[in-house]
Amino acid sequence: MASVNPFNLSDSEEEAERRPNETVDTERSPSDGAPGPPPGNPFSPPADAEPPTLLLSSNRTSPSGEGISVSVAATSAMAGSAETRVSVDVIAAQLLRDQYVLTALEFHTELLEAGRELPRLRDYFSNPGNFERQSGTPPAKDQVLGPGGPLNRAGSISTLDSLDFARYSDDGNRESDERVAVLEFELRKAKETIQALRANLTQAAESEVPSQERKNFKSSPEIQEPIRPLEKRALNFLVNEYLLKNEYKLSSITFSDENDDQDFELWDDVGLNIPKPPDLLQLYRNCGTPLPSPRDTVDVSVGVDFGDLPGNCIAQEPPKKPDLSQQQQTEVVQELEYQISLLNNEKQSLAEQMKKLQSEIQTLKRTVSSPPPATLDLGSQNTPNPCSSSATNASSTDPLSVPPTDNGQYLDIRGVSEPETVLDLPSTQNTTHAHPQSHNKLKSRPPVQFDQPNRKLSPAFLQALLSFCRMCSDSRLGAEVSRIADSEESVMLMLGRCLPHIVPNVLLAKREELIPLILCTACLHPEPKERDQLLHILFNLIKRPDDEQRQMILTGCVAFARHVGPTRVEAELLPQCWEQINHKYPERRLLVAESCGALAPYLPKEIRSSLVLSMLQQMLAEDKADMVREAVVKSLGIIMGYIDDPDKYSQGFELMLLSLGDPSERVVSAVHQVFIPAFAAWTTELGTLQTALIPSLLARIEKLLTQGEHGLDEHKLHVFLSALQSLIPPLFAVVLQNAPFTSRAKLHGDIPAIEVTRFPRPASPLQDVATIIGSREMLSALLLLYDHQLEHEGTTGWDSLLWVVNQLLPQLIEIVGRINVTSSTCVHEFSRFFWRLCRTFGKIFTNAKVKPQFQEILRLSEENVDVSAGNDILTKATVPIYATGVLTCYNQEEDRKLLVGFLEDVMTTLSLSHAPLDSLKASFVELGANPVYHELLLTVLWYGVVHTSALVRCTAARMFELLVKGVNETLVAQRVVPALITLSSDPEISVRISTIPAFGTIMETVTQKELLERVKMQLASFLEDPQYQDQHSLHMEIIRTFGRVGPNAEPRFRDEFVLPHLHKLALANNSQAVESKRIDIATQLFEAYSALSCCFISEEVMVNHFLPGLRCLRADMEQLSPEHEVILSSMIKECEIKVENRGMADAQGSMSIASSLVGEDAKTKFLSKMGQLTTSGAMLANVFQRKK
Repeated sequence: MASVNPFNLSDSEEEAERRPNETVDTERSPSDGAPGPPPGNPFSPPADAEPPTLLLSSNRTSPSGEGISVSVAATSAMAGSAETRVSVDVIAAQLLRDQYVLTALEFHTELLEAGRELPRLRDYFSNPGNFERQSGTPPAKDQVLGPGGPLNRAGSISTLDSLDFARYSDDGNRESDERVAVLEFELRKAKETIQALRANLTQAAESEVPSQERKNFKSSPEIQEPIRPLEKRALNFLVNEYLLKNEYKLSSITFSDENDDQDFELWDDVGLNIPKPPDLLQLYRNCGTPLPSPRDTVDVSVGVDFGDLPGNCIAQEPPKKPDLSQQQQTEVVQELEYQISLLNNEKQSLAEQMKKLQSEIQTLKRTVSSPPPATLDLGSQNTPNPCSSSATNASSTDPLSVPPTDNGQYLDIRGVSEPETVLDLPSTQNTTHAHPQSHNKLKSRPPVQFDQPNRKLSPAFLQALLSFCRMCSDSRLGAEVSRIADSEESVMLMLGRCLPHIVPNVLLAKREELIPLILCTACLHPEPKERDQLLHILFNLIKRPDDEQRQMILTGCVAFARHVGPTRVEAELLPQCWEQINHKYPERRLLVAESCGALAPYLPKEIRSSLVLSMLQQMLAEDKADMVREAVVKSLGIIMGYIDDPDKYSQGFELMLLSLGDPSERVVSAVHQVFIPAFAAWTTELGTLQTALIPSLLARIEKLLTQGEHGLDEHKLHVFLSALQSLIPPLFAVVLQNAPFTSRAKLHGDIPAIEVTRFPRPASPLQDVATIIGSREMLSALLLLYDHQLEHEGTTGWDSLLWVVNQLLPQLIEIVGRINVTSSTCVHEFSRFFWRLCRTFGKIFTNAKVKPQFQEILRLSEENVDVSAGNDILTKATVPIYATGVLTCYNQEEDRKLLVGFLEDVMTTLSLSHAPLDSLKASFVELGANPVYHELLLTVLWYGVVHTSALVRCTAARMFELLVKGVNETLVAQRVVPALITLSSDPEISVRISTIPAFGTIMETVTQKELLERVKMQLASFLEDPQYQDQHSLHMEIIRTFGRVGPNAEPRFRDEFVLPHLHKLALANNSQAVESKRIDIATQLFEAYSALSCCFISEEVMVNHFLPGLRCLRADMEQLSPEHEVILSSMIKECEIKVENRGMADAQGSMSIASSLVGEDAKTKFLSKMGQLTTSGAMLANVFQRKK
């Protein structure tokens, strides 16, 4: 029996038996210090050797069954003989052991070019520790050098891939003296690293749990095997790596501090030549096939019988400890550790591959690419093939088991004959047991026949011959390419396997092209886990999808939902939405919000009204992005269109109020466009629109008015009132659909089209009454019957309309009377609400039902005016809301006359009753915002100008002030100024004084010079005419007007007219005898001067008028109001400083203006030059060099 060298093994035990005579002796003394080249070339095969057919890794060690020590087997490696045909890994191991490094490098390069990378060589040449620079002394003779022996030509951090061999000669080391210190330091650090690694390895070897204890741990899973130091360091490294990758930086720092004896920057610090396992995430995902311990050698075998080993190293009893040095043992353990790690990785990859192949074997068909003899059943051949037969037997007993002896890393499966034959047996025998349903679905197709050559070649020879075709089926992609799908299900399986690898390599801008492929595969794939992975890819396809990409994904989701039904939508699509509800990118959260709405019609109704509603409610309350909340509101509206659980009404109402209070306008707009119409449609079906929804909003408005007597929350009022306004179209639809004539509506016949202006423009199609009713034809037919019913038959038996007339309108009018008339916002909101209500319900309804209720409350009649008490209702907001919200709904001649008459009556009534004019002013402001009503308002004011009562004329004069700002200058010149000139010559002094604010407003807003001159002359007459010398109220009004319009008036008018006359009035006030009048004028002058002090005033006017006027005013305030006198003194001091500074600037002559201009220009140039500078000091210095 020939002895076997464990480091130079044949491909397999069975192959060794088949070729017993093909051996060659390799002699090597275990005691040699530095091994030399063996005599001859033991690695060159004879000429008649058979080509290699199945290359199995030679790095498989004995299972150490009963007393076989791996170290003993390793040290006896040189004692036996080896077979001629050896694997490339054995050649590489021998080259590295004999220190033929350059030869090994050349061998490594040739293998790379041939596409067969050898892990041993790759790991060796990529490990800098193998090339650490040692001292220049040769090794001792008795020192055994391992792969990490001295290589004196490489730097401390160099590898053979990066060496510059031209830098070193073959004569030895020629380092310069100045590098000695650096190299010695590097040498010392390298030695420390090596010693630490060796210590770790020794400690790991010493702490190895005995084999019997390991058996106890495996047989009793509840007993936990104690962790070994090497395992602890490896796990520490993986945990720290996980913490860093997932942004747990503080935890990583703390973890590193607690393990300060370990370097987490370098994996080699864990152990010597220990391969790095996958990260924790991959280990977790692959927990079904966990990686074995790096030192676990129980399942590793080289297939060598005990009898085949040399007698001097095999004994039936435990061997004695070899007489080797500690360093030799360390090197042997290092070599075996390396081999074991390779075999473990190899075994895992093959186990995964076998499981995948066995799970899909029912859908695989062989691709016949070799002559028919290669496809014969090996079980029926007379020629023994132990390797194939053993694999076949293992597969036939359990198609999902992994053959224990088939763990060679370099198994060559590029030849299709033998592997396919091995896999074909379980596919024909046991496939029905593994996947009976899938097997039944396969389409039976006859095998393809090929011409058989009349040759007598052995299958092994054909296998070896075909191995030179350079096919690649030993990779994932190669395996997919080598298999052609022959059914729909196999296509789906193939797509499910390939798509996760395709997607990451597609450009982001083009990934939407993959959506159809992903969706079809997710729909039809039989495995739930694969479907879940594909849908996860779909939702994560694009990092930040834009609108078009999101629409494409949503379209795909809807198509998926239509195809698979509600159960799978709930089980497969909704979890993907839930996972991304808190994604950091708003585009992804937006996709979730839109998906909830798009999938609503295809979900089970229980899920629709519970889980999805809760998801959207959470996003509405918590999401910070406006566009996400907008999409949430729209999706909520869709949910409201499909929900049928009446218990969810209160939740829907709260969601409506919550979304209406959103700070974003786009979210509120979406509420009115989508959510409220959908919610109103649901309440209509429930019958709660008139009984619950609208009354709830009205109750909240009333509560708000009750609580806000001292300060109304106008924002909340706007929220509730806007919601009511959006409910007007569905309310009118309810009135039409529940009318007595609804059953008589017929669509056939001549139905007139609806006028374009019949209804207000809807905010969205969902607020269009025609959409709510069903069609414009049906709406047109119902409108005809509606108008006829109101005009001729009345509202008897029409409960829905009677509720509007008898409950809604009175409550609204009562609310209107309680709001503050001076709040232009509230007045505007209610005006728009009544305008939409009247336009939606129609002109007949407005004239017959709305106007009479307002007129009954207002009671407009001069005869009934109580002059002493005043008509209280006319001072409320009811007046402007009725005028602007009801009387302006229709713009025909009779409607305009009615509006003019109402405003004239209100102006007359308020004037004669000495009531506040706030309600009339609010009406003018609201109507004046629309140029259509300017002529109408001027007509009303002219009525007041020519009225017989001076009180009415005074009111008209004051109303002109409100109208001037919005009227164009043509109307001002033609209608306003003539009316004011007429009033300025009125016999009543109070009327003349009332025109002053309007004249001031004209000076502030008009630009026509002629018009301004006319106004200026009229104001000058008020100031200079002797008849007005003692008119205290006139002077007060003029000073007040000057202070209001002076800062905004034309500078020339301010300098030449306003300030000189204020100076005169201040001077005259010093001699005022009546103290009350003097304090009134002084206070008003103080307000005017405070406003004008912010304006630019020329030096001449400042010296001649402004400062003297302030000094006169200060003289009054010294006696009347000392606190004002302090402020005036400060103002005077500031003005004097300005005058002094200007005087100093003028003393510089012609330099004053020029210097300022040049200074500004130089400053601009300098700053622009500085902005172009870099950090260069030379360039900065160049800026200050003088131009030559």
